[in-house]
Amino acid sequence: MEADERIPRSRTTCKTLAKENAVLLLTLLGVVLGFAIGFGVRELHPSDDAIMWIGMPGELFLRMLNMLIVPLIVGSVISGTASLDPKSNGKMSLVAFVWILCTNTLACILAVILCVLIKPGRGGEVSDTEPPSSSFETQDIFADLLRNFIPSNVVEVGFRKAVTKYSTVSEEVARNLTNGTIITDTIQTRSKSNGKSDSVNVLGLIFICLTFGVAANRLGRRADIFVRFFTVLTEIVLLVLRWFFWTSPVGVASLIAKAIANIDDLGDSFSKLGMFVMVVVVGIVIFQLGVLSLLLFVITRRNPFLFHLTILRPYFIGFASTSTAVAIPEMMYCCEVKNKIDKRVARFAVPFSVTLSANGSAIFIVSAAIFIAEYIGQDPSASDYIVIAFLTAVSALALPSVPSSSLVTLVIILASLNIPSSSIALLLAVEWLLDRIRSGCNVISHCQCAAVAYRFCEAGLDNQDTKSPVLDDTYPNANGETNMAYYDDNGPLSTQM
Repeated sequence: MEADERIPRSRTTCKTLAKENAVLLLTLLGVVLGFAIGFGVRELHPSDDAIMWIGMPGELFLRMLNMLIVPLIVGSVISGTASLDPKSNGKMSLVAFVWILCTNTLACILAVILCVLIKPGRGGEVSDTEPPSSSFETQDIFADLLRNFIPSNVVEVGFRKAVTKYSTVSEEVARNLTNGTIITDTIQTRSKSNGKSDSVNVLGLIFICLTFGVAANRLGRRADIFVRFFTVLTEIVLLVLRWFFWTSPVGVASLIAKAIANIDDLGDSFSKLGMFVMVVVVGIVIFQLGVLSLLLFVITRRNPFLFHLTILRPYFIGFASTSTAVAIPEMMYCCEVKNKIDKRVARFAVPFSVTLSANGSAIFIVSAAIFIAEYIGQDPSASDYIVIAFLTAVSALALPSVPSSSLVTLVIILASLNIPSSSIALLLAVEWLLDRIRSGCNVISHCQCAAVAYRFCEAGLDNQDTKSPVLDDTYPNANGETNMAYYDDNGPLSTQM
């Protein structure tokens, strides 16, 4: 009888594992199909309209995720910080920021070392193609960062952020020559002003929610209704997002297929940029599997490779969408459920890290700056390497989590070093690949930021009530434990539907 009972138990276990990882397995299948469809469609030379419809499911997938990011951040940060004392909030913020700054710096140092050893730009030639232009100045980037950190309008942060805008004014000036002839000269002056752009101000959103959460904590029981609202809001949004993520395999396949179908000449692109692509890919692989893994093990004593396996779903979402912001819900889920990180830490540290951390992008920017300098025959000096690494490490803090935002920062760094950027257009040929690889690396760093913050704040959290008031009062199960809307004792709700 015992031998007969083992077979159905084994089958039940396999069936349970398949259900729990259904979205991950389907997403992996979507990645493979995306590459297959993309390379197959390329041979047919599709029109722009055909490519648009190939990418339509992916576009709709991203729109579904983007529309819930703001309520997710608002609810999670307020409910999380309201249940922590001010000391824990301050410590958690400090630990997360130190982690972000250190990992950005280490990424830049690794990229410099690889470029010095491999010399990816040697033997190149100047490109006549005009690069993407940028009017931004380095100081304006950090000025905008501070303006966005403390917004002037609480409502506006959900759809608009501060940005410095430049304008050129032409003025005609008349001059009298000695013979009495009047000549009119046109003088162009460049001015800048504080403007707005249509984008979510995540940094300002976190600051406002953090402030409201701390204030609610200080008010105690008088703020229970306020905290209850945002706690339930978070659980509702997370449940809706779990439903949406069942469409991720189709969305991922569509996004990858569209990116590959848009490539004009794949062979020519990699023949010119093969060494540069190798430096970036090797650098990111070493950083995420070596540097980040070592740091995670030393600081938290977690198995880094098992940790990486638990965050494969947000990794592939970041890889497909080239934006880590849309992977925030999945990163929170993997941190809370699969890695047992306190939800108060995960729901603050993940959005905070998404706003400021860009390890993979830092490796790309440093490698690209050195590659371009070498490509045009201008070998960087030791001081140039230091300047590039320092500027990139700091600039990465102000890098928005949107596709190809690294190119704008790259142009600014090249301008700061007086390095001609005439060859930057070459990078656009492989941007579709490198943007996805560095976005995946950023996802790993964001999740590890939550794990490190939890490691340093765990002792303080143990002394506090780990359950929010609304969940204690509203969702107890038969054992007196909390059944959250996001996941319950039977596992993620996404596997029960």
